[in-house]
Amino acid sequence: MSDNTTTSGISDQLSTFIPYLRRYARALTGSQTSGDNFAAATLEAILTDRSVLDGTDVKTGTFRTLYGIWSSAGAPVEDGESGARARAQIHLAKLTNNSREALLLYTIEGFSYADIATIIGIDESEAEELVAIARREMADSVTGSVMIIEDEAIIAMDIESIVAEMGHRVTGIARTRDEAVKLGKADVPDLILADIQLADNSSGIDAVNDLLTELGQRPVIFITAFPERLLTGDKPEPAFLISKPYTEDQVISAVSQAMFFSSTETLHA
Repeated sequence: MSDNTTTSGISDQLSTFIPYLRRYARALTGSQTSGDNFAAATLEAILTDRSVLDGTDVKTGTFRTLYGIWSSAGAPVEDGESGARARAQIHLAKLTNNSREALLLYTIEGFSYADIATIIGIDESEAEELVAIARREMADSVTGSVMIIEDEAIIAMDIESIVAEMGHRVTGIARTRDEAVKLGKADVPDLILADIQLADNSSGIDAVNDLLTELGQRPVIFITAFPERLLTGDKPEPAFLISKPYTEDQVISAVSQAMFFSSTETLHA
């Protein structure tokens, strides 16, 4: 191994990737707890046997190790489902094998098709095809109503346009915590898409917690310029997270993923 893959070098690089490893694992399982367990198992495997990273850079090898552990466990999402979560698993079962995993790696985590091929263990051309298949299959699977909590008008309009073009109905846009609660009560959404910092310095986290208390559990996607602050594992955190600046692909992928799951972890500011 080269010098940058010594134990010290690997540990330093892993500390940088851990928040994003958690994000990927959570999106795979639809759960903070399950996702973090798989991320922890991945780190343990790497620190126990550095050879699992052979032939790759540390980031790609880390995600490859996570994928191997997750797939060998049967690619599970949350157990004991009922209601909307049970329907979510039915939708997942209909997707082409590895397509959702490839889409997440490409759009949310920013891996190239070549990297995805290495992580999943397929050809690069197949990785590209899987991403295209996932876009089609997931776009056709679930539609619903989406509420947007965002104080920046241009960003809110952009997100609204993306969500509407996906076939979802936008219930409205809220700029503050109070507006969000009022809007949510007036037109109950299937999905909430929220910024963290709102116009009156109120918290998008608090707004979402208010809404979940009032409306019951439903999928939530948070958008933030500092995703690592919400991916520490120290408290209840979101399963679905988009980094700012975001791309259209990231919003489409996250919304499609979140619509498969009926709840998310609540947060505490």
